[in-house]
Amino acid sequence: MTHIDTYQARCFCGAVQFTLSGKPEGMGYCHCESCRSWSAGPVNAFTLWKPEAVRVTQGADHIGTYNKTDQSYRKWCTTCGGHLFTEHPGFGLTDVYASVIADFAHEASMHVHYAETRLAMRDGLPKLRDLPKDMGGSGLRVPE
Repeated sequence: MTHIDTYQARCFCGAVQFTLSGKPEGMGYCHCESCRSWSAGPVNAFTLWKPEAVRVTQGADHIGTYNKTDQSYRKWCTTCGGHLFTEHPGFGLTDVYASVIADFAHEASMHVHYAETRLAMRDGLPKLRDLPKDMGGSGLRVPE
């Protein structure tokens, strides 16, 4: 028998709830202007999941969508405004904000868009100028 990890996630007020199954495809920190503006913070802790691993279990009718570009469909709760996740159709991944997942150990492996940082983080992790090469970025590292 195979054990599959399942995690619970929810918005700020709990109107929207969803589960995550399995393991994320990647985790890290994004420093891009879009993530900073959307999160109202200096950095966003991301977890990337295959879309089929993300299942809304409550409040689907309370999910709003905004897409500034075709690359990111940002989702939030229309009741409380709490951010939920961002669908990235071009990457075939969904970014679930680490802070909305209960009992989840966020284990970052990199920083992306670090050239745009507003909060220096000296943690020894790779700092990429933009994105990894396999995601269409340069894959270039910048100094801590």
